[in-house]
Amino acid sequence: MSINTQFGAHGWTPQHIGSLAGKTYVITGANTGAGYEATKLLLSKKAKVVMLNRNEQKSLQAIKTLKAELGDKADVAFIQLDLAQLSSVREAAAKVLESVDHIDALICNAAIAQVAKQQITVDGFESQMGVNHYAHFLLCGLLFERIEASIGRIVVVGSNAYKMGKKTIQFDDINFDKKYTAWDSYAQSKLAQMMFAYELQRKVGLAGKQVQVQVCHPGASRTNLLKDTASRLNKIIWSIAAPLIAQSATKGAWPEVMCAVEQGLTANTLYGPTKRAQTVGAIDQCPLDDVALNHTQARALWALSCEKTGLDWDVN
Repeated sequence: MSINTQFGAHGWTPQHIGSLAGKTYVITGANTGAGYEATKLLLSKKAKVVMLNRNEQKSLQAIKTLKAELGDKADVAFIQLDLAQLSSVREAAAKVLESVDHIDALICNAAIAQVAKQQITVDGFESQMGVNHYAHFLLCGLLFERIEASIGRIVVVGSNAYKMGKKTIQFDDINFDKKYTAWDSYAQSKLAQMMFAYELQRKVGLAGKQVQVQVCHPGASRTNLLKDTASRLNKIIWSIAAPLIAQSATKGAWPEVMCAVEQGLTANTLYGPTKRAQTVGAIDQCPLDDVALNHTQARALWALSCEKTGLDWDVN
């Protein structure tokens, strides 16, 4: 596909952001890495941020650090969420609805990657598919009406891994029981996230809903994404390669912040770094492989996701 340049030679930067006073953003996986940096950037522009994280101690420390850097008036809160358990997703969504009356954007940032050996969640899902896709699908569905009432957005943080691996949703062996590989299962989970997002874009458009759905990727960023899940070999390889090929976590956060706040973004578009095979560089539109827009697979995935999560989500 042809790529348009929306933001000029230098791409999008935080200089495009004005005051976000009065805005509220909900973000998963925000106590470290790109999620933390996105939170800090939004707070620096006077927004309110609600972090949905698994680890309470790390979240409270993150809040302490943010307030030390930005001042005690930084409006940041924490709700516990374990994306590996659908019951936790439901509990967290209920708490969000109780405490947050306006959501300008839900940023689906949290992820696990390259889990070395197959792990199955308590709900029976391959862990990466469970955490990266099913849990976020459920969270988006449970918060959708509040986001719509806010004329808000859903931002899905994908990965260029979506066009690698098997480049398909493996419906006949969704958990990779026959032959598990860390890479193929991760690639499927990111493809599922992006397929869901573009299908939600389509459904929202057909229904005339006032919800914007955007998809981005962070490129190669120096975060702890592989710290707790990858094989020892992959950790060593990344520790050597990251300083040479990856950008900072701060820049890795720019695409998701852009998708949460910038006006004039388009549908069926992937935003992220545009240089060196879309790993680093100026933030703008990126090539989008047609596999992410496969409507037949997307409809089947939507139906499967509703079945697996127990969510009756009909966007109409």
